[in-house]
Amino acid sequence: MVADRSIRICADRGGTFCDVHASYPDPENPEKRKELLVKLLSQDPGNYADAPTEGIRRVLESITGTKIPRKTTLDTSKIENIRLSTTVATNALLERKGEKHALLITKGFKDLLLIGNQSRPKIFDLNIRRPAPLYSTVLEVDERVTLLGYTSDPTGESLKISTDESRTDIVKGLSGETVQIMQKPNLGTIRKDLQKLYDDGFRSMAVVFIHSYTFPTHEQAVADIAKDIGFSHISCSSSLLPMIKVLPRGTSATADAYLTPVLRAYLDGFFKGFDQSLRSSGRVEFMASDGGLVDARGFNGLKSILSGPAGGVVGYALTSWDQKQKKPIIGIDIGGTSTDVSRYAGSYAITYETTTAGVSIQTPQLDINTVAAGGGSCLSFREGLVRAGPESAGADPGPKCYRKNGPLAVTDANLLLGRLIPDYFPKIFGPNEDQGLDIEASRQGFQDVWKEVGDYYGESAEQRTLDDVVYGFIKVANETMCRPIRALTEAKGHATSEHILASFGGAGGQHACDIAKLLGIKHILIHRYSSILSAYGLALADRAHERQEPCSSALSPELIDRLDALESSVREELSEQGFSKPGQVKIDRLLNMRFDGTDTMLMITVPPSSGSAENDSREKQIERFEERFLHDYKHEFGFLLEEKRIVVDDIKVRGTGKTYDTLGPSVFEELETLQRIRVTTDNSAKVDAFHSVYFDQGRVDKTPVFKLEKLDLGDEIVGPAVILDETQTVVVVPNAKVLVTSGHLVIELGSE
Repeated sequence: MVADRSIRICADRGGTFCDVHASYPDPENPEKRKELLVKLLSQDPGNYADAPTEGIRRVLESITGTKIPRKTTLDTSKIENIRLSTTVATNALLERKGEKHALLITKGFKDLLLIGNQSRPKIFDLNIRRPAPLYSTVLEVDERVTLLGYTSDPTGESLKISTDESRTDIVKGLSGETVQIMQKPNLGTIRKDLQKLYDDGFRSMAVVFIHSYTFPTHEQAVADIAKDIGFSHISCSSSLLPMIKVLPRGTSATADAYLTPVLRAYLDGFFKGFDQSLRSSGRVEFMASDGGLVDARGFNGLKSILSGPAGGVVGYALTSWDQKQKKPIIGIDIGGTSTDVSRYAGSYAITYETTTAGVSIQTPQLDINTVAAGGGSCLSFREGLVRAGPESAGADPGPKCYRKNGPLAVTDANLLLGRLIPDYFPKIFGPNEDQGLDIEASRQGFQDVWKEVGDYYGESAEQRTLDDVVYGFIKVANETMCRPIRALTEAKGHATSEHILASFGGAGGQHACDIAKLLGIKHILIHRYSSILSAYGLALADRAHERQEPCSSALSPELIDRLDALESSVREELSEQGFSKPGQVKIDRLLNMRFDGTDTMLMITVPPSSGSAENDSREKQIERFEERFLHDYKHEFGFLLEEKRIVVDDIKVRGTGKTYDTLGPSVFEELETLQRIRVTTDNSAKVDAFHSVYFDQGRVDKTPVFKLEKLDLGDEIVGPAVILDETQTVVVVPNAKVLVTSGHLVIELGSE
């Protein structure tokens, strides 16, 4: 029997596969928990409507031992919590399939978002193609406020102004600036205009007024009217992103109005698959783009852009980092549709302004670089060039070997080269989901390409074999995957070869060694759950809550009082969510800082010098913020504007509630005491089979194949080899050494 509220489920819905990790009390020892992994296609309309729901159904069916027919409303009494990451909003943005919405903006600024910042990423292109705006129509609102200056600024006496307190058109803004109301909106006219939009079928809108970050009153008044009329979603830039700079505030608000309704529609459909108690119970959490978990109320389109990749970053960061060694890690998540790359050096790298599908979005996100290359990337030969991506076969139809008449993809190439073995691959294909990979379909597809290459170059089969052509596609795909890694390391002043490569994702094990060799990296970590690490990362993630306010003042000790107030609010919210034990909450205090007269801001955080910020004086805390800003600014730009004062535009406090106690010793601590046992591949009983695999040096017909579950701690294998389990295949190149630890495969590349 499974106890009520005892099953924890994490589901990551990617572009090709949906991965599910579940844990539940061991019936024989309730103090310990057993784990269950489920992997299924993200899209399989012929068998199920929603992959996460289907994955959860399979989990409940397996753990409870009760047959649960498909399309049954699932009973959640046994579930403690469900954690989800989804690419629904991301795909809607990439495919331009978001919600039709209207943009309401201050009169005179109708084309502001269309003009943008006038940047030209491809400066030499003669045919400039700009993505169309997300909004469908624009309504100009006759309202206007202006900034007069600061009412108080301890370090800027010249900025102080005198105001007549009897004047109702002059007020103090949230940032401390004095605001003069030049034109109040005519609410009667606005109601008529909004009613017309509603009658025309609009149900979502974005409201972006000049200076609303410090004076949100006009935006709120318009939003109240829209709610009264019946608009189902309203994105006010002042509440969504209370930061200076109207352009990123505006593009973010329109992105939210475009994506959140789509996300909400998906979540409504998801909750319909379960009993009614689940939605209101607070037991469903979502991974946000910054790596923290939020509940359904706080989850929106902006926060979900990197929802899926964020789980993987949390997974490899917490399972690979060693606090003593402090060697930075490159995480590479090679999925079916794309490859996501990030870097971890003891703390999560956060970026606050990113461009996705041509849309600039200002919201906290993990610094993840994505390239359209993965197991499902389409392969083609055009004009004498081998191409891998950016088009993807996705989950439906998927690569040619998925038995849905799809295009040739990287997965087909790995299959033909022996880097995927059909006998060990999950049999989830075909109309009844019981067939394996179709290697003959892949072979026929590549033979056609082989002939095309030979005809183009006038070569015979002896001059360029089928293996040569297929491996050429793999090499192109590998180079494409290396590109974002170099952008995160070499382009930012970090030596790529000084990192550890943490490889995960469904296709990660097939490419890890080749990519590490290209980058000069000697050590690779592959987690036992690498194929589903984004789902596993959800199980390790923290609950997050943050508060932010505009500031617009000089750096001064008075800012610490405002940080203290925000911290109190954040702690109170996390306490209500169940994080009230000492040491259970971690607080980050941030200031968005810049040099006066510049528009380049850096979000700065500093750890307290003696365990907690309360032990530092206000002056000392400000001094440490200043030191960190100067250090980061010099590192980023190479110079300092020493004659300029430092201005703070925003203050922010982020709190995270720990959802687990400890993961135990790191993999590197384990290596220090692990007894190594060399596994000979010629006569070892641990060799499950031999398979022909193509490597850079050519084919090795008798490459040993090992099942991961049959290997013991400390087993050491020298490549070539293939190590696999039900969800992943790891290809070990010749001369590389693999050591089996409790949580990882540790690969050390040898010299050729």
